[in-house]
Amino acid sequence: MTEIDQASKIREIIEAYPADQRFALAAMQDMQHAFNYIPEEGLSALATYLGCAEAQLYSMATFYKALSLTPKGEHIVKICNGTACHLRGAMNLATELKRNLGIDPGQTTEDGEFSVELVNCLGSCALAPVMVVDGTYHNKLRVEQIPGIIDSYASAAKEVTAND
Repeated sequence: MTEIDQASKIREIIEAYPADQRFALAAMQDMQHAFNYIPEEGLSALATYLGCAEAQLYSMATFYKALSLTPKGEHIVKICNGTACHLRGAMNLATELKRNLGIDPGQTTEDGEFSVELVNCLGSCALAPVMVVDGTYHNKLRVEQIPGIIDSYASAAKEVTAND
């Protein structure tokens, strides 16, 4: 996405809401969804539009774990580490992801393809251990399944690029 396209998308997101501070979080969530993070330019433009301090928006963006001020990968991998998942080997899944992708939870691969997050609960305790990739749940996982799952997402991205 070019800078002009990004600026246009930011403006479109912001202007979809009234210039009222109570809509700040919704606008930031929309930016997060559109870009996989909140660009610095988006935070600044939103502050100007709402007539509030950028620091106020920054504090909101850093408070909510669902929001990020740094770019995330094209594919976001969330490993549940809630009690049921933890007891059923979630950390072994995280270790295999590190072996497979070369990154720890909280990091993004150098090529920007994958980000890994360790989360407290995904609400699927009966299916533990659980991993979510781009909103798709992979449950009752075993360590040996991780490479195939990651490869399927990497392959899908390569196919889309080849078909463009």
